Amino acid sequence: MRKSFLMASGLVLASASVFYFSGCNRGVDESKERKDQSTNLKRQKDQAESPSDKKDADHAHKPGAHGGIIVEIGRDNYHAEAVFENGGLLKLYTLGKDESRIIDVESQVLKAYVKVDSGNDSVEMELSPVPRTGDKPGRTSQFIGKLPGELAGKQVAVTIPIIVVEGERFRLGFTSAPAKHDEGMPIGANPADENDLYLKPGGIYTEADIKANGNVTASEKFKGVLSKHDMRPKAGDKICPITMTKATPKFTWVVGGKTYEFCCPPCVDEFVTWAKTQPDLIKEPEIYVKKK
Repeated sequence: MRKSFLMASGLVLASASVFYFSGCNRGVDESKERKDQSTNLKRQKDQAESPSDKKDADHAHKPGAHGGIIVEIGRDNYHAEAVFENGGLLKLYTLGKDESRIIDVESQVLKAYVKVDSGNDSVEMELSPVPRTGDKPGRTSQFIGKLPGELAGKQVAVTIPIIVVEGERFRLGFTSAPAKHDEGMPIGANPADENDLYLKPGGIYTEADIKANGNVTASEKFKGVLSKHDMRPKAGDKICPITMTKATPKFTWVVGGKTYEFCCPPCVDEFVTWAKTQPDLIKEPEIYVKKK
């Protein structure tokens, strides 16, 4: 009888132990499940937010190599630099995850919608692909368009519903708010292309120009020199031929036997490219002065 009682007691204790440990594991599982649900909800919330709501704020009005504004394409996959120039010209440069690296993307015409910042009515415009030196055939790292006349010179918001990068479709948006900054020298042309760009003559860019510039590239000549973009030059100030911001004597380059001043080295890249491929765009140095 005593033996039977002990055996029964043992079975009860064993069952209780199984129930206890099972209950503990269930508590751990439920805690993990709640944590996973919380993580999933947060992920879903993040995915529901558009880049302009969440990520674009991280780069809002951040200055780029050409004095423009850096915006994200996707969730930190790629970037673009938007540059608003005098006369309503809008240029868009495509960049990699590293904002200092220029990349080329599929050649395409971008449809954009522009409105006065904080306004409601938008106007449609197009940005056409304009390949730069080093871009592969059928690809481009630059898009150019002209703002509608009534919006030129105003602070505007631009939305591009679709841009295709490596087969994926993205949306991006930005405003033309001027940037004020003082930054280290950014990287312009791809390093692999610099020697060909600067050390080989072409167009109105001559062997004499190469010698006058010290037989070096812009990144070599201006290494470690800080660039400062003044978006509002005064009447009489020399202006950068590329961005129309205030030029500085620190960044000079000889083209066609004449000395030009720029705001930063990447603009020298662009200007030399013009000199070699579109020399008709090059004006006399005295033209690049801020008028009244």
